[in-house]
Amino acid sequence: MAFLERIGFVETPEQEHGRLAQAPDGSINHFLSTLPVTIPGWPLDLLIELPWVAPRTDRQYRVVVVPIEYQRDALPDGVDQEPLPRRRHSGSWTCAVVASDHPAYPVGGHRIVVSGAELARGKRVSLG
Repeated sequence: MAFLERIGFVETPEQEHGRLAQAPDGSINHFLSTLPVTIPGWPLDLLIELPWVAPRTDRQYRVVVVPIEYQRDALPDGVDQEPLPRRRHSGSWTCAVVASDHPAYPVGGHRIVVSGAELARGKRVSLG
């Protein structure tokens, strides 16, 4: 992706960090700006533990999901194409919760929508 960054087609990691850091203090995006990208590729069908640690929450939770369907970010009315540079880890994913100790995210077919930026900063989980 370095070539696409150099020509300004995709935002650089620094630009993504700056964009996420501009979100209000206490927001998920601001919290994500403090974390490194740990899953740089397409997350479809991976087991990913979401980053539920302080300061995002006062209690550490373990929520593991499988991304199953991607949704692009909506464009503003009257805009036909995503402006350049395109966002890294954009869009969101419908995910199945496969392990969780968080009371709001039960296991057993529960689906949640997770941003691409959050999944990219999760921890890949291996079976076995």
